[in-house]
Amino acid sequence: MNSTAMRMTGPALDEVDVRVSRDDVMALQTAASLENLAIDVYRKAAGLPFIKNGNKTVAAFIATTISQHSAHARAFNAAATQAGGKAQTAPNAKYAAIVKKALPGIKGPADVVALAITLEDVAAQTYTKNAGGVRDVRLRSLFASIAPVEAQHRAVLLAVQALLGAGKPELIALPTNVAALPATAGSVGLPEGFYPVKNASPIAEGAVK
Repeated sequence: MNSTAMRMTGPALDEVDVRVSRDDVMALQTAASLENLAIDVYRKAAGLPFIKNGNKTVAAFIATTISQHSAHARAFNAAATQAGGKAQTAPNAKYAAIVKKALPGIKGPADVVALAITLEDVAAQTYTKNAGGVRDVRLRSLFASIAPVEAQHRAVLLAVQALLGAGKPELIALPTNVAALPATAGSVGLPEGFYPVKNASPIAEGAVK
């Protein structure tokens, strides 16, 4: 999580206009709902034997990502309450249903990675769209600062997915054996030139009712 998003969790939120629109508040609550779900999924993943006792780099990534999503949820909820709304503590219902359907089919790391990619992608798309859609300038900065973090998560996961698919899990390591990486390793995590927003969550999707 970058420094701008971190600052939004503190005193700088005092500058958020308490008269921001209801749409802005709903956008913040929906964002928090996506973060809440991501935290739940990553925590469950961290406890799976093939993650907990598996690749140490993957386990470390999950631990770091949980911390970052927790910070993001706090930032979105702090902004929502500062603007006169309620904090969203529940997970996004639409994607929670998708997760529930997917859980029985999770048999190994590749399944966890595929599910995580879905959640990171919808978060990145949603925040990218909201960065240009909310009215309050500071909220635009908040969304714009967190969107690339989720995009980075997705990029890492896409690279991990590619290595698992190629049967080279030993290359998922830090430091990386660059010479042994497939030729596509440098591009697989960034399949688009500009981040898409067609699958962004509507602002009311995860709003507090």
